[in-house]
Amino acid sequence: MSPPSVHDRFSGGLSPHWLQTTSGAGFVGHGSSSLLLGNSEATDQVYTNAQIDDYQGLPRADFLWRPPLRLTVRARFSHNSGQLTGTAGFGFWNEPVRMRGFRRLALPQALWFFYAGPDADMRLALDKPGWGWKAAVIDTRTRRFQAMAPFLAATAPLMRVPLLYRWLWRSGQRAAGIAERLVPAAMQDWHIYCIDWGRERVGFFLDGRMLLEASHAPAGPLGLVIWLDNQFLQVAPWGLFRWGLVGKDEAQWLEIDWLAAESGAGME
Repeated sequence: MSPPSVHDRFSGGLSPHWLQTTSGAGFVGHGSSSLLLGNSEATDQVYTNAQIDDYQGLPRADFLWRPPLRLTVRARFSHNSGQLTGTAGFGFWNEPVRMRGFRRLALPQALWFFYAGPDADMRLALDKPGWGWKAAVIDTRTRRFQAMAPFLAATAPLMRVPLLYRWLWRSGQRAAGIAERLVPAAMQDWHIYCIDWGRERVGFFLDGRMLLEASHAPAGPLGLVIWLDNQFLQVAPWGLFRWGLVGKDEAQWLEIDWLAAESGAGME
């Protein structure tokens, strides 16, 4: 059965669709006509997160969202790219690693607008920076990627050589369904972000204009998440992996004016 559509202007608080999570110095604020997810006085010693989602407590098989659907969000941030720290964003994923509680580890699937601060270095797409405000897709649960994974692991040391990295990882990126593009807009300004999740491809739009069209789409089911936290991740195909937390000298926030998730809409 298709999930119900969600239309929320966040007037007077959260609707019953959402589950709220805060940790550390994270807070969720409810204005008269907007939602504020913020971090205040975060330190590099404690994980800080402000989040709403619709999947906590559910097994992954029961996550709500499958294509085709369209997600549209009007949002802005307190800081622009490079000034904002930690990670933040909105979209769909399978929560492969759970920060709180227990759920079995899984290979990541996601399609979202995703921000990683300058402490991050996530080299997943060739010729794309390892941090910044991006439209992004990843689906490492494809049969092709799982078949290639042992070869990629065995050749990981060779990818420290730039020429070999480009040659070896080009196929790995395609197999993992990875596509990214930096969002060419100031994060502090109000913008309308849209994700059209089809069965064959995914389209990302900024203020009504096509930003990225990915030729592969995760099948789902995935959960819908909006968050802002103080973590960073450094990961690359040649074996780099480092996780950590960052402090914040001042409050940072993500403000959502309205959101619409419409099952059956968008690309087929």
